Amino acid sequence: RALTVRTKDIDCALFPRLAAVDAGKDVAEELLAQGWRHRPDREHGTPGVATTPVESLPVVRLYPPESEEWFIELLTVPASEKETGKHWERLELSGGHYALPSFEFMSIAVFVPTKTEFGIYCASPEMMALALLLEHSTIKPETMGGLIENRRIKRSNKDLGRVLAIARLSSEEAIVSWPAVWEKGLRSCFPSRWRRLARSVGSGLRRLLQSQPDLEEAHHTCVYGLLRSRPATVEELKLAGRRLLQDAVEPVEHARRQIKP
Repeated sequence: RALTVRTKDIDCALFPRLAAVDAGKDVAEELLAQGWRHRPDREHGTPGVATTPVESLPVVRLYPPESEEWFIELLTVPASEKETGKHWERLELSGGHYALPSFEFMSIAVFVPTKTEFGIYCASPEMMALALLLEHSTIKPETMGGLIENRRIKRSNKDLGRVLAIARLSSEEAIVSWPAVWEKGLRSCFPSRWRRLARSVGSGLRRLLQSQPDLEEAHHTCVYGLLRSRPATVEELKLAGRRLLQDAVEPVEHARRQIKP
């Protein structure tokens, strides 16, 4: 109760994929009926219509009935390991048309989730970290759509900063157990290319730790987000990253050379 985490959105992944569209319609319609509201942005002031191309539809982003401080977003997992990049499914709701996106590594994020007392599953921190590491094997130039505490931040730095925050908040005992579940997740979700993916698990993180400007951007997102209640210095984040490389990343990179597929 003494800790505070600041977030602007809560990602809600619907899986398995075969049930995601119908489930997405049910969830969205129920929330709208309870007073949740469409969150407009610069491109999507209102929901789309039947003639709107699916890639131009707004994602289901809904404010709760009495707040605009945060929102939920609906998304799903890829249909298979062959579905790379970003993919869209159309959701036809009573109030308009939306898109249900899937991302290449979302299946990793929801691998062996924890079931809560409410029947909702939560992604484990270590699998969230792995999904972000895979997504950002390089530092891409694209920036976030909005400012983070008055700064324009690269999306890669924001997401890799989340990885550092997770590592910072996790015990050494927990992190040394991550390689086993990471490898299991990679082999299960990407059976034909897990070795290639394992090879690049630490690439983006290494680039981040070697670039002071990028590391400082990641630090900025941490102190105003996941680490707001437990602020860390840039050097402390760098140490957390080095520990993560040593205790979790390098064992996975090494395992792909030793274990037969």
